[in-house]
Amino acid sequence: MEQPRTVKQVATGEKVIAFTFDDGPNAVYTPQMLEIFREAGGKATFYMIGEQIEANRAVAEAVHAEGHEIGNHTYAHPNLTAIEIEAAAEEMSRTDALIREVTGEAVRTFRAPYLAANEEVLALAAEMGYATIGALNTETHDWEQPGVAHILDKSRDHLVPGGILLFHDGHGDRSQSVEAVRALVRELVADGFRLVTVRELLEMGEGR
Repeated sequence: MEQPRTVKQVATGEKVIAFTFDDGPNAVYTPQMLEIFREAGGKATFYMIGEQIEANRAVAEAVHAEGHEIGNHTYAHPNLTAIEIEAAAEEMSRTDALIREVTGEAVRTFRAPYLAANEEVLALAAEMGYATIGALNTETHDWEQPGVAHILDKSRDHLVPGGILLFHDGHGDRSQSVEAVRALVRELVADGFRLVTVRELLEMGEGR
């Protein structure tokens, strides 16, 4: 049996790419991301923290209503490799229940906080029915507000078919992330890319 792993890209011949957003839902920045994708006619995946779903339930409901995917990003954003596996399971299952309340659907994908997933965490996620999702553009460090130009520069090398891109819509001032995503979405749509959810991407090809 193949070992569970973190998926950063899916092998596909189609011009499709998946934008993902961590640490929301946020009352200020998540709606701005939704507007960008509404205008572009695309979909995205939002890796939500359980505490933030409880604080901003209406925003989470708006994400689902507009056809985007909601993925599990734990309840309180701990480093799962630094806590007992039972506590990690509770972090994931608690948020799974919250997402199901919002969507009425099974949750298919998971992203570990800090992208910290060892074999034990990967096995737990697989056991819970999740694909564990990483990203190609991990050098953007958009959570540090490094400037729109930096975020764009560190993302443009990864605008490839089947790619998964990571940005943040929660936990701080995300205005730079919004502006960078707006620019990238315009470029990709102009280049003939379709913007899809991670779940759609996984259904198209083989993750790697």
